[in-house]
Amino acid sequence: MKNRRWMKSMIAEAKKTETDMPWTRGARRAAFIAKKSGAVQLRTVA
Repeated sequence: MKNRRWMKSMIAEAKKTETDMPWTRGARRAAFIAKKSGAVQLRTVA
């Protein structure tokens, strides 16, 4: 397949982009997972 200029720039941008995955988001997400799995919650989330 012939690599076009826009495709090269798209691939380069995708390689340098940092995306937050659902399992890496803060205390609120951790509290939800702990509640769902039945683990003891260490911190209260407002």
